[in-house]
Amino acid sequence: MSRKEDIIYATLELAAERGMKGVSMSQIAEKVGIKAPSLYNHFKSKDEIIREMYRFLREQAQAGGNQPTIDYAKLFEEKSVEEILIGSVASYMGMVSDKYMMQFFKVLYSERSTNPVAAEIMVEETERMLQSSRNMFYAMVVHGKVKNKDIDTAAMTYALTMHSLIDYRLDMITAGKTDSFGEDGNPVPKNILDFIRWFSDQIGGKDE
Repeated sequence: MSRKEDIIYATLELAAERGMKGVSMSQIAEKVGIKAPSLYNHFKSKDEIIREMYRFLREQAQAGGNQPTIDYAKLFEEKSVEEILIGSVASYMGMVSDKYMMQFFKVLYSERSTNPVAAEIMVEETERMLQSSRNMFYAMVVHGKVKNKDIDTAAMTYALTMHSLIDYRLDMITAGKTDSFGEDGNPVPKNILDFIRWFSDQIGGKDE
């Protein structure tokens, strides 16, 4: 593990205990076992550590999911709208349910209303989801899976609803009402599956 990775994990552990605002650069340095001036050789500020933490943990979570290479042309030809959307959200939830990613998001969610950096990262994550949904919906139009009508609005509605339902699930985990994102042996909880099935019926099919 590199020194930068040591710093990221140490900061995450401290932030999970005290919140981002309760963590100082000197505390991070002490946790890593280095002098504070040495810490500044790697990161100029705590905000820079947090931004790099988001990038690093997201990449690690995606790599740790061991997702197989997907033949998207084949996927859109052979799968139904419902199957495509369920597969997409299952992949995303696998990423956010990674141990360290979930810990990081818990800290972000608790501080995004008062911490500009936390809010900035949450905006970036939402925009990633919006763009990914638009790309997926346009691909489904090309393959005749969905109606070519108000497709941008449909993609936005889908993405923001997914965002809210995943937020809700994370709140349930934090509140101790459940201990996982999945439900009844399925990686996707029932309320999300129900929405996807309903939504697929609304947008499925070619234009009349």
